[in-house]
Amino acid sequence: MDAIPKLKAGQQADICLILEGTYPYVRGGVSSWVHQIINGFPEYQFALLFIGAMREHYVDMKYDLPSNVCHMELYFLTNEKSESDAYTKPKPRKGDSDSYKVVEQFHQLIKQYDVTPKEQDLADFIQLIHSDKKLTVDDFLYSESAWNYITEQYQKNCPNSSFKDYFWTIRAMHQPLFNLFDIARNAPKARLYHTISTGYAGLTGMLLRYMWNKPLMLTEHGIYTKERRIDLYQVGWIKEEVPYVLTGLEENMSYLRQLWISFFEGLGRLTYSAADPIITLYEANRSKQIEYGADPERSYVIPNGIRLDRFIPLRDKRPKKVPPILGLIGRVVPIKDIKTYIRAISAICQKIPESEGWIIGPEDEDEKYADECHSLVASLGMEGKVKFLGFQNIDDILPQLGLMTLSSISEGQPLVILEGYAAGLPTLATDVGSCRELVEGRPGEDAALGVAGAVVPIANPAAMAEAAVKLLGDEDCWYAAQAAAIARVEKYYTEEKFLDDYRVAYKKALP
Repeated sequence: MDAIPKLKAGQQADICLILEGTYPYVRGGVSSWVHQIINGFPEYQFALLFIGAMREHYVDMKYDLPSNVCHMELYFLTNEKSESDAYTKPKPRKGDSDSYKVVEQFHQLIKQYDVTPKEQDLADFIQLIHSDKKLTVDDFLYSESAWNYITEQYQKNCPNSSFKDYFWTIRAMHQPLFNLFDIARNAPKARLYHTISTGYAGLTGMLLRYMWNKPLMLTEHGIYTKERRIDLYQVGWIKEEVPYVLTGLEENMSYLRQLWISFFEGLGRLTYSAADPIITLYEANRSKQIEYGADPERSYVIPNGIRLDRFIPLRDKRPKKVPPILGLIGRVVPIKDIKTYIRAISAICQKIPESEGWIIGPEDEDEKYADECHSLVASLGMEGKVKFLGFQNIDDILPQLGLMTLSSISEGQPLVILEGYAAGLPTLATDVGSCRELVEGRPGEDAALGVAGAVVPIANPAAMAEAAVKLLGDEDCWYAAQAAAIARVEKYYTEEKFLDDYRVAYKKALP
C-alpha cells in the first residue's frame, strides 16, 4: 500500500477516474483504455477511485501507475466499508422510521422507467443522504424499523414469493449502496469526475456530481445495463418459484430476477441524468444509451484509437504463408463464450487439420468456467490443438496468428481487433457491439475500403468454422481482408484522433 499515491490535505486532482473492477487490477479491454487515457494527457493529474467486489479478487496491480496519477483510493463493497473501516457487530436497535422516506425516495428515482430523473429531485435526494446521518448501514441491516419496512414492501410487491429469498435479496441489493454513500463522502477531490461505466461506479459519480457540485463525464465501452441484463438472465443464484427457462420472454421470470434487472436499469438512468457529456464508442451503442434514458443532446461517439507506430513493425514479422492459427485474446469468462470458440476450432480442424486455436488471456476470474472449458477441450480430443496460453506479450503473439477471433456474446469496440488490424491481421468476430462496423465499415467511404474479415452469429460454432475455413483456405480472400483492415485502422482509429477528441471533451467539461 505504501506505493499507492495520495493527495495531500487541501489538494485536488484535475480528473478523478471512477473504475469498477477494472484498472489497474485487470488487464486488457477497458483497463488498456484507461492506461492509454492517463498516459495520453500528462498535462492532467489523475486520481483513481477503484470500486471492487471483494479485496481478495484484486491483490496485484497489472499496470505500473503513470507518474501523473496523484492519488488512488480502493473500496470493496461486499466485505468491508473501506480500506480502514469495519462493520460493527450487530446489536438490537430501534432505528428511525422517518429515515426510510429517504430509501423510498431513492426507489422512486430508480423506478422512473420512462422518465429521466429531474435534476432538482436528484439534488434534493443527495442533500438528504449527505446531511442526514440517522440512516446507517447497521440500521438497515439490523433495526426494527428496517424489518418493518422490508416486510411492508414484501406484502405490497410479492406476497406469494418466498419471504426468506426476498429478505436476503433486498439486503444484498442495498448494502453496497450504503458503502457508495460513504465512498462519495470520502472520495478524492477533483475538478472533474469521469466514470467509466454506469452501475455502482456511475451511481458514485452521480453522488459526487451533486454532493460537491462538480461536473461528471461518462464513457461507456459496453453498455453496462445491457451486460448486467445478460448476466442476470443466466445466473443460477437467483431463486425461482418455478424453473426459469431463458426464452427471450419475461413472463416466466421471477419477481426477484426482474427486481435485479430493474435495479441496474435504474442505476443507469441515474448516471445518465447526471453526466455531461455521455460518450460511447460507436453509434449503435449511443442509440442503446438513449433507449435506456440518456439525453441525445449530451451523448456522442468517440471511437477507440491505437498507436500505429507500435504495431506497424509487426507486419514485417509475419510469415509469408498465412498461419492457420486462430487467436482469441481475452479473459476466459462466459461473456467471451470460449466454449463456442473451442467447438469451432474442432470443426475447423476437420477441414484444415493443421489449424490451432490459441486462447490468450487470464483464467482466474471465473475458475469454474475455465475448468469447464478445459474439460470441453478434453472431451473433444482437442488437447494440443486448443492451447490455453495465459497472459502473453501481444507483440510476440500477433505475427503468429492467421485470424484474430472473438466469440463473445457482448462487446463494445474491442481494442484487440484494432491492434490486430494495425499488425496486419484480419478478424473473425461475432455480431456484437461494433464488430460488424469494424469488419464491414460504416456506410460510405468506410465501407468502400472493403471487408476486413468476417462476422458470424453468436453461439454458432458451425458458422464460425465455415467463415474461418473460407478465409484461411483462400489466400487472395485473406490478403484482401488484410488490406481492408490496415486501411480502416489507419484512417479512422488512430491514437492521435482519439486523444484529440478527448482533449476537446476534457477542456469543455473541466470548470
